[in-house]
Amino acid sequence: MEKLYALARASGVKEKINAMFSGEAMNSTENRAVLHVATRAPRSKVINVDGSNVVPDVHDVLDKIKDFSDRVRNGEWVGHTGLPLTDVVCVGIGGSFLGPLFVHTALKTNQSHAADAQGRNLRFLANVDPVDVARALNGLNPETTLVVVVSKTFTTAETMLNARTVRQWIIAALGKEAVSKHMVAVSTNLKLVSEFGIDPKNAFAFWDWVGGRYSVCSAVGMLPLALQYGFDTCEQFLKGAWSMDEHFATAEFEKNLPVTLGLISTWNVSFLGCDARAILPYCQALAKLAPHIQQVAMESNGKGVTIDGTPVDYPTGEIDFGEPGTNGQHSFYQLIHQGRVIPCDFIGVIKSQQSVYLKGEIVSNHDELMCNFFAQADALAVGKTPVELRAENCPDTLIPHKTFTGNRPSLSIMLPELNAYTTGQLLSLYEHRVAVQGFVWGLNSFDQWGVELGKVLATRVRATMHDKRNEGKMLDSSDGYNHSTERMLNRYLQGKAQLKYDTPSDVFPCDLINSEECRPPSSYA
Repeated sequence: MEKLYALARASGVKEKINAMFSGEAMNSTENRAVLHVATRAPRSKVINVDGSNVVPDVHDVLDKIKDFSDRVRNGEWVGHTGLPLTDVVCVGIGGSFLGPLFVHTALKTNQSHAADAQGRNLRFLANVDPVDVARALNGLNPETTLVVVVSKTFTTAETMLNARTVRQWIIAALGKEAVSKHMVAVSTNLKLVSEFGIDPKNAFAFWDWVGGRYSVCSAVGMLPLALQYGFDTCEQFLKGAWSMDEHFATAEFEKNLPVTLGLISTWNVSFLGCDARAILPYCQALAKLAPHIQQVAMESNGKGVTIDGTPVDYPTGEIDFGEPGTNGQHSFYQLIHQGRVIPCDFIGVIKSQQSVYLKGEIVSNHDELMCNFFAQADALAVGKTPVELRAENCPDTLIPHKTFTGNRPSLSIMLPELNAYTTGQLLSLYEHRVAVQGFVWGLNSFDQWGVELGKVLATRVRATMHDKRNEGKMLDSSDGYNHSTERMLNRYLQGKAQLKYDTPSDVFPCDLINSEECRPPSSYA
């Protein structure tokens, strides 16, 4: 570890941490500061961007969230027909979805937070697949539903199509004038928000110095979470995140958790040649941690060039995946124990959110879970040798199959309990760990140019599909697609032509969205 800490110092990690917290333009390709830490800073802090303290702006938005969420929750703000708005659908994708969903999943089975959310319902709509629309809206009453549209520019293709779909669902039931009472926005583009039919007064701002995957603590996450759990819960979450932020900014490297974990991951990737990392929470409430960190880490450090544009000639980034224990043990642990070497993050909790202890059992249900948490790390580290197997009278033919090499890297994190505060700490820990890896590797961990090309090409495909369908024609080589894509598009258009594909209308099919006239299968819930 001494050599890794020396590597961090030689890589200027401390200077880069200071620059990030000082509001310098760390995201050089977009000339932007990187200040997600400002979204959870106390009112008393001063964090400047271009000479201006942004913390008051942050708290102006938080105050607005508190006021609005309080009015919705206490019944002061009601829907178009006068009914209270008890159901919230949050429409957004990527960082506007994965982070808030992670926090919501972590909190909803905490008994205290669940009591605050009693009688309320929070759902997320991310995928443009109409099946996701069906599942998000199934069983909801438009009269009691509030929709939060999350898009910084209000132009994200998938989000805006979903937003228009849900808007039409509201209009079909309640009329166009109901939109302003049933839809709000998290965006900076007030012009497009207004044109959409949402009152700009009901738009909640965030800033270009908050990257999407780092935006949970902004209005992106705080608005839907405050509507569900109340603003006090969100405050505890923000305080937890800030406590880890302060630790990251001030602690010596040898005692700094994000720095230490980031260096361990750098060692695993660049020195041991490990291509993947398994995030394995022994806590079902953390089921959505791995998908969120998957975006945070892989979008941040999935880069092939350094910050100055030089191609990297050493391994960077890692493939993140995971599943709560003990489910993962019955899925992919075979590979982890006897196949490829995959470093593992085991995350446990001392106090369970739910307590079950059956009479006659020697341990509680949560004890049983945690027994596996402790055992798995030991099994990876120590393994089992042929000598030990022979001592157990294992047949010689089975010894190669039952041998565990051991010496497989893992780390264990244990929380006292999982609540809003510790969830904030865990989020911040992983965010800063990812940043440390990028600092050492010399990457820009705060842009994401790799996601742009597919979006551009999808726009071209969209236009082609529209034109060919209207013309009743198939694609040919003159359309400029590669041969395989041309054939696949033609097969898709031919298949669609054989289906009943009526002229587009604003009438929703009965098997998609609930209405008084038709009820969808309950299995969509």
